[in-house]
Amino acid sequence: MRMRRQFHRPDHSVPALNMASLPDLIFTVLFFFMIVTHMRDVEKQVQYQVPAGTEVEKAQHKSSVVHIYIGLPIDGSTDHYRIQLNNQLATANEIAQFIDHERRHMSPEDQERLTVSIEADRDVPMSIINEVKQALRKSYALNVSYAATEKKVKGELSD
Repeated sequence: MRMRRQFHRPDHSVPALNMASLPDLIFTVLFFFMIVTHMRDVEKQVQYQVPAGTEVEKAQHKSSVVHIYIGLPIDGSTDHYRIQLNNQLATANEIAQFIDHERRHMSPEDQERLTVSIEADRDVPMSIINEVKQALRKSYALNVSYAATEKKVKGELSD
Protein backbone atom coordinates (compact mmCIF):
# COMPACT_ATOMS: atom_id res chain seq x y z
CA MET A 1 0.00 0.00 0.00
CA ARG A 2 1.04 3.30 -0.84
CA MET A 3 0.73 6.13 1.58
CA ARG A 4 -1.01 9.16 0.47
CA ARG A 5 0.82 12.24 1.18
CA GLN A 6 -1.15 15.10 2.65
CA PHE A 7 -0.41 18.45 1.14
CA HIS A 8 -0.60 21.27 3.54
CA ARG A 9 -1.94 24.37 1.87
CA PRO A 10 -0.61 27.65 3.15
CA ASP A 11 -3.13 30.07 4.61
CA HIS A 12 -3.69 32.86 2.07
CA SER A 13 -5.16 35.86 3.81
CA VAL A 14 -5.50 39.39 2.51
CA PRO A 15 -3.08 41.77 4.17
CA ALA A 16 -4.58 44.56 6.25
CA LEU A 17 -5.21 47.86 4.48
CA ASN A 18 -3.09 50.78 5.57
CA MET A 19 -5.58 53.44 6.68
CA ALA A 20 -3.04 56.08 7.68
CA SER A 21 -3.54 58.27 4.58
CA LEU A 22 -7.34 57.99 4.50
CA PRO A 23 -8.04 61.10 6.65
CA ASP A 24 -5.76 63.17 4.40
CA LEU A 25 -7.63 62.00 1.35
CA ILE A 26 -11.03 62.71 2.91
CA PHE A 27 -10.05 66.24 3.93
CA THR A 28 -8.59 66.93 0.48
CA VAL A 29 -11.85 65.93 -1.19
CA LEU A 30 -13.83 67.94 1.38
CA PHE A 31 -11.78 71.09 0.72
CA PHE A 32 -12.16 70.59 -3.02
CA PHE A 33 -15.96 70.51 -2.77
CA MET A 34 -15.99 73.48 -0.39
CA ILE A 35 -14.04 75.55 -2.92
CA VAL A 36 -15.98 74.64 -6.07
CA THR A 37 -19.49 74.60 -4.59
CA HIS A 38 -21.56 77.75 -4.91
CA MET A 39 -23.84 78.18 -1.93
CA ARG A 40 -27.24 79.69 -2.69
CA ASP A 41 -27.68 82.78 -0.56
CA VAL A 42 -31.15 83.74 -1.76
CA GLU A 43 -34.18 81.93 -0.41
CA LYS A 44 -36.92 82.05 -3.00
CA GLN A 45 -40.17 83.49 -1.70
CA VAL A 46 -42.05 83.33 -5.00
CA GLN A 47 -42.90 80.28 -7.06
CA TYR A 48 -42.52 80.28 -10.79
CA GLN A 49 -42.46 77.90 -13.71
CA VAL A 50 -39.83 79.03 -16.18
CA PRO A 51 -40.93 79.17 -19.84
CA ALA A 52 -39.20 77.06 -22.50
CA GLY A 53 -37.21 78.56 -25.37
CA THR A 54 -35.22 77.40 -28.38
CA GLU A 55 -32.30 79.87 -28.24
CA VAL A 56 -31.07 79.27 -24.68
CA GLU A 57 -27.53 80.21 -23.58
CA LYS A 58 -25.73 79.94 -20.26
CA ALA A 59 -24.55 83.08 -18.48
CA GLN A 60 -20.82 83.64 -18.98
CA HIS A 61 -19.87 85.68 -15.90
CA LYS A 62 -22.06 84.61 -12.99
CA SER A 63 -20.49 87.11 -10.60
CA SER A 64 -21.94 89.97 -12.64
CA VAL A 65 -25.49 88.58 -12.82
CA VAL A 66 -28.23 90.02 -10.62
CA HIS A 67 -31.41 87.96 -10.31
CA ILE A 68 -34.98 89.27 -10.14
CA TYR A 69 -37.68 86.68 -9.45
CA ILE A 70 -41.33 87.26 -10.37
CA GLY A 71 -44.10 84.85 -9.36
CA LEU A 72 -46.83 84.04 -6.90
CA PRO A 73 -45.85 84.03 -3.20
CA ILE A 74 -44.93 80.56 -1.94
CA ASP A 75 -46.94 81.03 1.26
CA GLY A 76 -50.10 81.55 -0.84
CA SER A 77 -50.92 84.79 0.97
CA THR A 78 -52.13 86.44 -2.24
CA ASP A 79 -52.98 85.56 -5.80
CA HIS A 80 -51.09 88.60 -7.16
CA TYR A 81 -47.67 88.25 -8.75
CA ARG A 82 -44.82 89.60 -6.64
CA ILE A 83 -41.27 90.74 -7.38
CA GLN A 84 -38.43 89.34 -5.26
CA LEU A 85 -35.08 91.14 -4.98
CA ASN A 86 -32.56 89.05 -3.04
CA ASN A 87 -34.41 87.83 0.07
CA GLN A 88 -37.22 90.36 0.17
CA LEU A 89 -40.40 91.01 -1.74
CA ALA A 90 -40.44 94.43 -3.37
CA THR A 91 -42.22 96.68 -5.83
CA ALA A 92 -41.03 97.86 -9.23
CA ASN A 93 -40.22 101.27 -7.70
CA GLU A 94 -37.54 99.67 -5.48
CA ILE A 95 -35.64 98.04 -8.35
CA ALA A 96 -33.48 101.07 -9.21
CA GLN A 97 -32.25 101.35 -5.62
CA PHE A 98 -31.59 97.59 -5.54
CA ILE A 99 -29.54 97.71 -8.77
CA ASP A 100 -27.49 100.66 -7.48
CA HIS A 101 -26.80 98.76 -4.25
CA GLU A 102 -25.74 95.61 -6.12
CA ARG A 103 -23.56 97.60 -8.51
CA ARG A 104 -21.67 99.24 -5.61
CA HIS A 105 -20.73 95.81 -4.23
CA MET A 106 -19.23 94.56 -7.54
CA SER A 107 -15.74 94.84 -8.92
CA PRO A 108 -15.26 97.40 -11.73
CA GLU A 109 -15.06 94.60 -14.31
CA ASP A 110 -18.34 93.09 -13.11
CA GLN A 111 -19.99 96.54 -13.07
CA GLU A 112 -19.24 96.89 -16.78
CA ARG A 113 -20.82 93.54 -17.67
CA LEU A 114 -23.72 93.76 -15.22
CA THR A 115 -26.56 91.56 -16.45
CA VAL A 116 -30.01 91.37 -14.88
CA SER A 117 -31.60 87.94 -15.13
CA ILE A 118 -35.37 88.02 -14.91
CA GLU A 119 -36.72 84.70 -13.71
CA ALA A 120 -40.46 85.03 -14.15
CA ASP A 121 -43.35 82.62 -14.16
CA ARG A 122 -44.59 81.79 -17.64
CA ASP A 123 -48.02 83.25 -16.80
CA VAL A 124 -46.84 86.64 -15.46
CA PRO A 125 -48.65 89.47 -17.27
CA MET A 126 -46.43 91.50 -19.62
CA SER A 127 -47.45 94.67 -17.76
CA ILE A 128 -45.37 93.53 -14.75
CA ILE A 129 -42.41 92.63 -16.97
CA ASN A 130 -42.67 96.07 -18.62
CA GLU A 131 -42.69 97.79 -15.19
CA VAL A 132 -39.52 95.90 -14.25
CA LYS A 133 -37.84 96.76 -17.55
CA GLN A 134 -38.74 100.47 -17.16
CA ALA A 135 -37.21 100.46 -13.66
CA LEU A 136 -34.07 98.79 -15.04
CA ARG A 137 -33.79 101.48 -17.74
CA LYS A 138 -33.93 104.20 -15.07
CA SER A 139 -30.97 102.60 -13.28
CA TYR A 140 -29.07 102.07 -16.58
CA ALA A 141 -29.12 98.28 -16.24
CA LEU A 142 -29.64 97.72 -19.95
CA ASN A 143 -28.28 94.19 -20.31
CA VAL A 144 -31.29 91.99 -19.49
CA SER A 145 -31.68 88.24 -19.91
CA TYR A 146 -34.69 86.03 -19.32
CA ALA A 147 -34.40 82.63 -17.65
CA ALA A 148 -35.81 79.72 -19.64
CA THR A 149 -35.44 75.98 -20.06
CA GLU A 150 -34.39 74.56 -23.40
CA LYS A 151 -37.16 73.30 -25.63
CA LYS A 152 -36.48 70.63 -28.25
CA VAL A 153 -37.43 71.63 -31.77
CA LYS A 154 -39.19 69.04 -33.94
CA GLY A 155 -36.78 67.29 -36.26
CA GLU A 156 -33.74 68.26 -34.18
CA LEU A 157 -31.31 65.44 -33.48
CA SER A 158 -30.23 64.99 -29.89
CA ASP A 159 -26.57 64.44 -29.02
